Amino acid sequence: MNTKVGQLTDSYGRPITDLRVSVTDRCQFRCFYCLPNGEPPLAKKDTILTFEEILRAARVFIGLGIEKIRLTGGEPMLRRDLDKLVEGLAALKADGLKDIALTTNGFSIREKAVRLKDAGLDRITISLDSLDAANFRDITGVDKLAEVLDAIEAAKEAGLEPVKINAVIVRGRNEYELADFARFARETGVSMRFIEFMPLDSGHEWSREMVVSGREVRDAISAEYPLELRNSERGSETAWKYRFADGAPGEIGIIAPVTEMFCGQCSRIRLTADGQIRTCLFSSAEHDLRAVLRSTDSDSDVAEYIRNVTLKKEARHHINDTDFVQPDRTMSFIGG
Repeated sequence: MNTKVGQLTDSYGRPITDLRVSVTDRCQFRCFYCLPNGEPPLAKKDTILTFEEILRAARVFIGLGIEKIRLTGGEPMLRRDLDKLVEGLAALKADGLKDIALTTNGFSIREKAVRLKDAGLDRITISLDSLDAANFRDITGVDKLAEVLDAIEAAKEAGLEPVKINAVIVRGRNEYELADFARFARETGVSMRFIEFMPLDSGHEWSREMVVSGREVRDAISAEYPLELRNSERGSETAWKYRFADGAPGEIGIIAPVTEMFCGQCSRIRLTADGQIRTCLFSSAEHDLRAVLRSTDSDSDVAEYIRNVTLKKEARHHINDTDFVQPDRTMSFIGG
């Protein structure tokens, strides 16, 4: 595994190049696999990182070899003036940042897609768990399918491509729509990404029986639209990528962290909205970067703290272990 001099690495020699930054723990959707019980206890306003603090942390992370930053939530578009943060991050491309992405449920994208693109946003990922209005409402708790579909079009028009669409596939909820999702990808040219259901819901109702494996997803789509593997090696990417064998536009990506874990090549580290570093989605511990940022003006001290925390990154997640304990905080806090 090749690493650059000064590259941020964990104790297993994995280079860390991807930073996920949650900018808010709030969301107006109530997806059953995340916030089925309504809003969890929210972080206090004075604990949420300011844009200035996020930019300072990003600058230090980039100095340690971070190349990609993804803004997440909660719903990141609920954070006021998000384009200003994007603009600040874009200025850091001179220091080595190569890619700025955003994961969203589509909120306000029609109104703000061009502004985000002009500010320096490179790519966008939009969540879409059903193409049926009634099922979409059942899964998300809101009647917003038309708005999400419009957000996808707005993102494409603004040039935030490749537009990626995330669908969490759960048995008994939406697995029967797999062929419809594939058809949607073919018709719109988007990258449709299917994600296995993970134990990160506030209702703690996850069970292995609800997991539709990546292999099942692959087989179901290929039965209708034959697929060809695009990447013979996944590297640090989370998704196996497929093209349609008949040459149709669009792409299928399959992310299978439960049945085909990719921990051995993980390049990611996460920063929560309230300034906690998480070394894995399923970490049982968090590390208080906010306290460090607010207690010292020395970026060298911040960098040293980040290096030490990164060395604590887990070798793998433990979803498949009999003694696995679900994290206290849900995806809405952690950021995707």
